[in-house]
Amino acid sequence: MERDEQILQLDALVQDCLAGRGRVALLEGPLGTGRTALLRALAERAERSGFRCLRASCSPAEQALPYGVAGQLLRGVPRGEGGADGPSARLLDEVAAGGADAGPASPEAVRAHHGLSLALLGLAEREPLLITVDDLRHADVASLHLLLHLVRRLGPARVLVVLADEAAPRPRHLTFLAELFRRPELRRLRLGPLSPDGTARAAAELLGPAAPGPAPGGRPDLHAVSGGNPLLLDALAEDVRVAGAPRAEGYGLAFLACLHRGDPATAAVARALAIMGEDADPAELWRLVGLSPEDAGRALGSLDDAAVLDGGRFRHPVARAAVLADLAPAERADLHRRAARLLHDRGAPATRVADHLAAADHAQEPWAPAVLSEAAEHALLDDRAEAAARFLRLAHRGLPGEAERAAVRARLAGAEWQTSPSSAARHLAPLVTAALGGRLGLADGLALVERLLWFGRGGEAVRVLDRLRADARPESGGGLHDAEVWLAYAHPPLARDRRTPVLAADRHFAVPAPGGDPQLHAVAILADGLIRRRGHGAVARAEQVLRDLPLHLRNPWTVEAAPLAVQVLLRADRLDAAAAWCESSAKDAGAEGSGTRAAFFAAARAEVALRTGDLPSAMREARAALERLGAKSWGVAAGYPIGTFVLAATRAGEHDEAAKLLALSVPDAMFQTRHGLGYLYARGHHHLAAGHAHAALADFLSCGELIRGWGLDTAGPVPWRTDAAEAWLRLGNRDQARRLIREQLARTDGRGPALRLLAAASPVGRRLPLLTEAVDLAEASGDRYEQARVLADLSRVHAAGNRRRARLLLRQALHVANMCGMRPLARELLSVQADLGGAEAMADGLEGVASLTDSERRVASLAVVGNTNREIAAKLYITPSTVEQHLTRIYRKLGIRRRKELPADLWAGLRKTG
Repeated sequence: MERDEQILQLDALVQDCLAGRGRVALLEGPLGTGRTALLRALAERAERSGFRCLRASCSPAEQALPYGVAGQLLRGVPRGEGGADGPSARLLDEVAAGGADAGPASPEAVRAHHGLSLALLGLAEREPLLITVDDLRHADVASLHLLLHLVRRLGPARVLVVLADEAAPRPRHLTFLAELFRRPELRRLRLGPLSPDGTARAAAELLGPAAPGPAPGGRPDLHAVSGGNPLLLDALAEDVRVAGAPRAEGYGLAFLACLHRGDPATAAVARALAIMGEDADPAELWRLVGLSPEDAGRALGSLDDAAVLDGGRFRHPVARAAVLADLAPAERADLHRRAARLLHDRGAPATRVADHLAAADHAQEPWAPAVLSEAAEHALLDDRAEAAARFLRLAHRGLPGEAERAAVRARLAGAEWQTSPSSAARHLAPLVTAALGGRLGLADGLALVERLLWFGRGGEAVRVLDRLRADARPESGGGLHDAEVWLAYAHPPLARDRRTPVLAADRHFAVPAPGGDPQLHAVAILADGLIRRRGHGAVARAEQVLRDLPLHLRNPWTVEAAPLAVQVLLRADRLDAAAAWCESSAKDAGAEGSGTRAAFFAAARAEVALRTGDLPSAMREARAALERLGAKSWGVAAGYPIGTFVLAATRAGEHDEAAKLLALSVPDAMFQTRHGLGYLYARGHHHLAAGHAHAALADFLSCGELIRGWGLDTAGPVPWRTDAAEAWLRLGNRDQARRLIREQLARTDGRGPALRLLAAASPVGRRLPLLTEAVDLAEASGDRYEQARVLADLSRVHAAGNRRRARLLLRQALHVANMCGMRPLARELLSVQADLGGAEAMADGLEGVASLTDSERRVASLAVVGNTNREIAAKLYITPSTVEQHLTRIYRKLGIRRRKELPADLWAGLRKTG
């Protein structure tokens, strides 16, 4: 392909030879561009034309063998006509055996050259003769002298000599070429890589006409990967046909074949490029392999000319992998060590040097641990925890001092913790020893305490805390105080037993203490806000923490900060802010990967989805959290995603799924943490839904005992009183239920569910005002589950006197239940629907919906889900006054008096049409 010009010129030379005019051709081209194939094709055509073909292929291994090329040529000459057994050949053997004293210019050699040339010319008188020599640069000097002797005597002989070699700016046999270029019989022919069109046509022959076009379905761009190099293209086409992509056994081997056919410098530069990477400076390449700048430049140029490289870069990763695989392990490690030293001496970035140290598994240089530690910091900043752990493991091995090794081990544990806490747990025991020996700093010691508690190793955590408290200095005590505040909420027994200082009521946590950890300080602020139920200040800090999480992804306290911030927002009924964070973090879920942080973020999103009533999302995110981090790695925190999933599955009617998770083994120490509370609370609801009221009551009362024992009754991590009251009602004990409900109503939180249960425990006549207040609280909080339940109870109250109102409320409750996937509640409401006249009666009062205009329907649909007039105006790009006018007309057409009476079906209808 694209060799028509060269073929025409060679054919013309063949015709000249047949006409009695001796000719010489030099076929030049880069590596792999088809010189050998063209020689083979020429020989086949010449033989068909009656030529006798004498062929030789040079090799670097035979370059020192005198007359090695000549010996190959003579094998094609018949016996008795100067062939391999002829007198001239024997003379050549004698000259070769004579050593340096009988070199190619000695009288004996000249006589041998003359005799053999006459024999070949005599042979050409009977039949035309084609002599081809491939890879001329590897020919032995004696054979070149013989060829020159023959070329000088071609004249009218029917002899065509075709030599093939790689085009090079500084060819090896300058003397030979200089004399050859003076010969008038010489014709120089040049080859190069195929053009894009040529590549397309060649690919069409190899793969079919559909292959050359733009790469569909992930197929590689054949010209971009092969560069038009015929050798690479042939292998690449076969790879595409077999596997659809370049393979090591196809394209990779062809790439190596190109390298090994070139000069040693060419292969050396390719290896250096594979080791150093494509961003390597040319000076780094030649220094690494010990070449001169000129030789390295020529080798790179040769590879670029052959299209083996593209501007000094590998065209495909398979090529680089093939070069690396071609190196022996010891040789590869040695090159990486030399590369690390070279880059360090040149002041290269630590990450580049560390990559080579890690590849060589080498940290014995005095400067290596510091470089590896610096590179690990950069890797953590780039969210490459596995790379950071690899660097730190090597740095730890290369350090002699125990104190330095302890600090590096602490950082290594932190890096491994980000991907697999269970793997990092092996560092805990050595770190405890280091901490008790005073070889860990305060920040590393506090992180160690958090990880020990993660795995329920409270005794060791207490010992480490004691040492940290004993060693704490006044100027650095802020970080320890922050940890104590966190312990008071997350692991209360530990804080209580260690006599955690009571926080000053006027402490505002304005800034972290000097030298403290800002993320730990944020955790302390959030924990304090939850303990003391602080209002606006805690909410503002929670929003800031969630907004700034990307800045602290490598901080060990981030996995504590995110869930605490979400809980602060949920406690403050800031579901909008929590949902906005969920949306933004979900977009980055793919980048989070499968590590600890990703799992905790998924668990936090599940908690928000549960609170907003999106049960399918809550179960999906909780399951993702458990899948992203193995059950063993969750430690005592397993109660967080399990509790969320069980509660969501229970409300969705997926009782079997909830039971499967509750059957998982969890650490006993979990029940002494805040995560254990969530687990017990969810398990109690599962028991209650399954009809096991006594078991449910036991779980809810256990929650209460733990909370009061920890001194967190004011914080109210879970509303256990309301749920225990519901269990008492199921058991028929109204007095106990009322007592717990009154206790709950005396608090500032959880009033809505308490009012609903109080209505259930009260006479019929007192239920309406209680439920009316409860539904207002449910709507204000955004808790759709509670909203659906109180609407259903309110519908039952109205059923005795105002059946039309009862049906409207039931429709709204059923809509919310269906929207949130609350199947048990939806089934219960459908049974109530039958008591109110069935589905036909439920449609009563909706006849006016059809009369609404499109604009009125849009306004009504936004109003029915709780948007204010100003919010509706912003979404529809109209004024609040226009919204008010629309609502007035809507009320008149539907025969209702206020927003709460709008049919929920309006919202569903908008979703279907939208």
